[in-house]
Amino acid sequence: MLSWIPQPYRDVAIRHREMVKFGLVGGTTWVIDTAIFLLLKSTILEPKPVTAKVISVVVATIASYMLNREWSFRTRGGRERHHEAVLYLLISGIGVAVYSAPLFISRYVLDLRVPAVTLFTEHLADFVSGQIIGVLVGMVFRWWAFRRFVFPHEDGRQKPVPAGTGAP
Repeated sequence: MLSWIPQPYRDVAIRHREMVKFGLVGGTTWVIDTAIFLLLKSTILEPKPVTAKVISVVVATIASYMLNREWSFRTRGGRERHHEAVLYLLISGIGVAVYSAPLFISRYVLDLRVPAVTLFTEHLADFVSGQIIGVLVGMVFRWWAFRRFVFPHEDGRQKPVPAGTGAP
C-alpha cells in the first residue's frame, strides 16, 4: 500500500505507520470540522462562532473515534470498549477546550472581531486561530492522550486474521 512513497520516506512511514494513520484521520476529520464550522458560522450561528466551533469539533470527534479505533489504533487497546469510549470522549472533551481556546483568545482577548477590525480580518483570524492553531495544538494533545490513556497497550487487541489462512 505504501509502495507509492519514495525511499527513504517509505521506511519512515512504515516505522511510524500509526502516526501516519492518525495524521490521515486527522486530515479527514479536519475537513469535516472545517466544513461544518464554516457552514454554521456563515449561516445559523453567524453571531456565535465559538458555538459553531464546538459543534463542528463534536461531530468531527465522533468520526475520529470510529476511524482511529478501527484503523489508526486497531491493534492497540487494553480496555473494555465502553471504558475506552468514555475515556476517548473525556479526552476529546478536553480537546474541545484545547481546540477552541485559540479562537476564544482571538475573538474575546485580542478583540479580532467587527467593529474593531474589518469583516475580512475577523474571518481570517477565526480561520487561523480555529482551524490552524487550534487544530495543531489539539492534535498534539490528542495524540499523546489517546496513546497514553485510551489505547495504552500495543497489541492490546487481536489483529484480524485474513480469511483462508487456517489460523484458529
